[in-house]
Parts: sequence; C-alpha cells; structure tokens
Amino acid sequence: MNETTSPLLPGTAPARDRHGRRGAICRFGADRDGVVAVLFALMLVPILLGVGAAVDYSRVSRAKASLDVAADAAVMSAIRRVALAGDRKAAEDNARLMFTAAARSVASASVTALNVNVTDEGTTRRATLTYEASVPVTFMGLTGTKVLTVAGDSVGRSGIPSYMDFYLLLDNTPSMGLGATTADIATLVAKTPDGCAFACHDLSASKKDDYYTLAKKLGVQMRIDVVRQATQNLMDTAAKTALIPNQFRTAIYTFGTSCTDVKLTPVSALTANLSAAKSDASAIGLMTIPYQNYNNDQCTDFDKILAAMEKAIPAAGDGGSAGSAQKVLFLVSDGVGDAYYPTTCSQPTTGGRCQEPMKIATCTALKARGVRIAVLYTTYLPLPTNGWYNTWIAPFASRIGTQMQACATPGLYFEVSPTQGISEAMAALFQKAVAQAKLTQ
Repeated sequence: MNETTSPLLPGTAPARDRHGRRGAICRFGADRDGVVAVLFALMLVPILLGVGAAVDYSRVSRAKASLDVAADAAVMSAIRRVALAGDRKAAEDNARLMFTAAARSVASASVTALNVNVTDEGTTRRATLTYEASVPVTFMGLTGTKVLTVAGDSVGRSGIPSYMDFYLLLDNTPSMGLGATTADIATLVAKTPDGCAFACHDLSASKKDDYYTLAKKLGVQMRIDVVRQATQNLMDTAAKTALIPNQFRTAIYTFGTSCTDVKLTPVSALTANLSAAKSDASAIGLMTIPYQNYNNDQCTDFDKILAAMEKAIPAAGDGGSAGSAQKVLFLVSDGVGDAYYPTTCSQPTTGGRCQEPMKIATCTALKARGVRIAVLYTTYLPLPTNGWYNTWIAPFASRIGTQMQACATPGLYFEVSPTQGISEAMAALFQKAVAQAKLTQ
C-alpha cells in the first residue's frame, strides 16, 4: 500500500521532518521570552551602577559649584575697598577664614587642602585661592570608590588706590591783589585815587590809604582771597575723595609774606591731616610791600621759587604705599614773572627788571623726575587803560597761558577766567590728577 501525504497549505511547515524531529528554529522561537529575561538580568547591574554614578556625580558637581562660589567670595573679600586699607596678610587671613566657614555649609564636602595668597605689586593687589576637597559617594562604593576629589581656584586683581602727595604752590605776589572778577576790578579802579586795579598791601600807607584795606572795606574780592578759599575747599574735596586712610597728603607753600624776602615759604608742612591743613590755609594772604614801587616791584621770582620747590619735593614713588607716594606739584598762578634778570630775560628790561611769562626749565626737570605738575592758570586779565600793562605785559600776553600749559603734565592744565570759580576749577583739576593716577595702574 502506498504511503500518501496531505498537501501543505501555503506558508506552513511540517510539524516534523521526515525523521520525526522538531525544527531548531521552532524550539528557539518557543523559548525566546526566557532569553530576554536572562539578558536583562545580566544588564541590570551595570545599569544600576550607571544610574548610581550619575547621582553621585551630580552631588559632587553641586558640592564643587558651591565651593567655587565660596572661593570667589573669599578672593573678592581680599581685594575689595575695605581690605585695601589693610595689609595683605590680614587680607589673606580673612579670605581663608571666609572660605573655610562657607565650605562647612557644603554638605558632605571636606576641604583637604587650601592655599590663599595675596600680593601687592606696585599699585595692584592680586589674590589667588586654590582648594581641594573630598566628597563621599554612595553607589560608586560598589566598585570600591569611596570618595571623589574635587579641586578649584579663583583669582582676583584690583588697583590699589594710589597714595599721592600734593605740594600746593600758591602765587600770593602783589599781582594776585587784582580784583577776582571784572566787577571787582571796576570797583577798585573807580574807588582808588589813581584808578589802580590792584589792591596792593602797602605797609607804609595808613589804613585809609592802603588799597588792600580799602578793597576789604568795599567788599571787593581779590584773587588771593578766592585762592585761599579754594585751597581750604580743596582739603575737603581730598578728604571726601580718599578711598583709604591717609591716601592724600598735602603741603602748602607761597612766594613769601613780604616782597623784602621773596622765598619759598611753607604755610602747612606735608601732612595727612587735611583738616589741619585747611586750618593752616586760612593764613594765606597777599604779599606785603614796604612802600609803593619797593624794589621796582620785583616780587615774583618764578625761577628762584620753582628751584626751591624742586628741592622740597623728594623722589616720586609708584603710589603703592604712603612711603612711596606719587608726587604732584599743584601750581596756582597768573603766570607773569617780575624779578631782576638783566641778562637772561626773554623780554626787554628796564633797569634789569624782567617781566616775562614763566619759564618752564624747572617744570621740565621736575617732570623728568616723575613729578606730575597740575597747573591752574588764573588768567592774567588785560588792563587796556593801564599804560604800564600796555608797555610791558601786552606784548607777551598771548604767551602767558601757553607757557603755563607747557609747564603742566599733559591733561593737568586748567585756565580760570573771571567768570569761572577758582574753587571749582581747583577741585576739577584735583580730580583729574587723581583719575590720571588710576589710569596708570
């Protein structure tokens, strides 16, 4: 009898092959759920370790971020304005304490190394902080890692306010008895017998005939009055501008109290006590003359005064400390010399009397030594009705301001006309001198 088989439907396979065995592919398909379970079990451990490591790393990153913030704050504490008033060692100690206190609040982090270094270099303070810390981990402990180490650093730099010594040289010669404004000049011309615009302080005259006394009686302000007030106000400005104790010191000089003894004359010795200097400045007055036309009115010897001023100003420093202060000569004058120089005068003389714009040789020498010169030129006003002015001053009047500016350090020159305030101009020039010091840091 012949064996027969049923025809297969399309897409089906026999349950068994001709030898009666089930196909391997069918057996694998039947067991596939078990394989996935085994594979998942094998992968579960590294997945859990990966998730755990991510949690650990996240906690460590948060700890480092907090420590970095603490480092930045500590460095800033060493270079802020208040800290600059102290020494670098105090700044280091404070920064170290500040960081340590902040680090204690960072959960689980333990600082293992800390270094703080503050240096003052010239007019710059630099602060650096480096740290290392350990942060315990949890999940990574399964691999034998108990802690992770983090490290960070912060660097800060700031300009130290410059220590500056200001040497004020105030022209108090008879020409500074000129009326402070055109109105004051007009009053003097109208009220003096000879129509003089200068309130000369003549010691030989009675109080009734002394033009200086007359000016005060009339309420006329002379340039020397305004300069005195401006100098006192400047002490207040300097005190308010100072960022650190004793940042500014000042010394005040005039050309002398009398034309009989023209010389560099101290009104206030170099001091950081600006209140005391302000009080001393109240003594600034117009130079006296023994009598009219004494010594042919030769009372303004710029060459002599500036040479003495150069000797009075010691070597200039970098401003990094009070002992190495920057030096600034602050000159306030109308810029016209009047002294006995028969052979070296730049203008025609009469009997050896030299009336000329201020020479700048000593200014150049001072600047070469690192001394900065701030010049406030109190404009020498034209006196067109005065024959002496027309003959001896008018020919070089246009050069007075030019010479004064040439004496000044670039950027530190200011001219004051009668309609401007000398006090405001002195304050502005002071601020420019201070600002220029900051730009050099």
